[in-house]
Amino acid sequence: MSAPAESQAAAPVLAEKGTADKAAVEVLQQLPTEKSEATVADVPGSTSNPAQDAPASKDNGAVPDKSTAAAAESASSGPVKTPFTAPLPISTAPPAKELTADQARKYDALLSIVSSWTTVPITSAPNAPAEPITEDERMWLTRDCLLRYLRAVKWNATEAPKRLLSSLTWRREYGLKSHTADYISPENETGKQIILGYDNAARPCLYLVPSKQNTARSDKQLHHLVFMLERVIDLMVPGQETLSLLINFGDRGSGVTLAQGRETLHILQNHYPERLGRALVTNVPWTVWGFFKLITPFIDPLTREKLKFNEDLRQHVPPAQLWNTSGGDVDFKYDHAIYWPAIVKLAAERREAQRQRWVNGGSHVGESEGYLRGGAEKSIRERQGTAVPVAANPASMEDAVEKAPAETVVPDISQLKVKD
Repeated sequence: MSAPAESQAAAPVLAEKGTADKAAVEVLQQLPTEKSEATVADVPGSTSNPAQDAPASKDNGAVPDKSTAAAAESASSGPVKTPFTAPLPISTAPPAKELTADQARKYDALLSIVSSWTTVPITSAPNAPAEPITEDERMWLTRDCLLRYLRAVKWNATEAPKRLLSSLTWRREYGLKSHTADYISPENETGKQIILGYDNAARPCLYLVPSKQNTARSDKQLHHLVFMLERVIDLMVPGQETLSLLINFGDRGSGVTLAQGRETLHILQNHYPERLGRALVTNVPWTVWGFFKLITPFIDPLTREKLKFNEDLRQHVPPAQLWNTSGGDVDFKYDHAIYWPAIVKLAAERREAQRQRWVNGGSHVGESEGYLRGGAEKSIRERQGTAVPVAANPASMEDAVEKAPAETVVPDISQLKVKD
């Protein structure tokens, strides 16, 4: 998920290049495109899943050990129709890697720069007007986010702030806020993208099923992909910042244009860096094999290592949370009327919980995602010994922020860690 792609305008037309490129680009295009206390099980008509209803642990969001047995019992009562809310206890994120002294200094410098931002351009056009940075945008600038961008630019302290500001601008210009669940819903009516379960490293799994393509080629297909990627991020547990992508070409779906594929790569590589933990591709057609051989020299070596073809997925995802269409034990049946409101509701609850923790922690740029996701890690305010109570359930996020200290606190970076 690195190295920028060129613009759609520069993309050649595929019509005269044969089926190999068409099928190959299909892989690329398929790669990753509100407030309630109720649980997913409360969605009308949903099938209860005891394994996913169990409480999450503070450390990695895993459910108690009894969840495996509960999942088996649930399976016998009928198909699963709603997402799992947490990984199994056997699924754990790898330990973080300590920052070197040089990396810590670069992080410190980057944090100082982004903490000073007060405005963000509204478009990527030269000399575009800027508007005040929002609280959601400041919350997006977590410690982990800054480290992901530093790793993506190979710790280039000059490029990292440019890439971050570019992504903030893109998020505005692309219109993420306008891509609501209702707007995206028709794209997923056949279940061509499913978030279900967690892999062995506690990464949430996003299934892409090309054969279930149900709409004509359009920008909205890419909007759908980005929407689902954002929801996968919502469901990540403390200690894990990457996703597992499962693409099944068992039945070949409709092709896409090269321009769509290139734009997909551009978005992923530039605005979601370091988010792909594993890509598991099964039933790969020979046409796609040929394309991957052609592009392999242009794929970053670290990304290349994350691509796995036609492997036993039970070795990567616990069978109790692996869809049976991919060799697992989960009898999942997609019912849009049940699944869609369930995943939307669950993601919204997770986002709101993170917003509340952000406010309670003092609303600091550079906050830990582990803390925001409910892990054991302390907030910046707590680590600085300045924790003060914040009223629960403020009338609005803005009201709560007004009550919080306005100064930007630079945390002690001596204990910072970074993922491999």
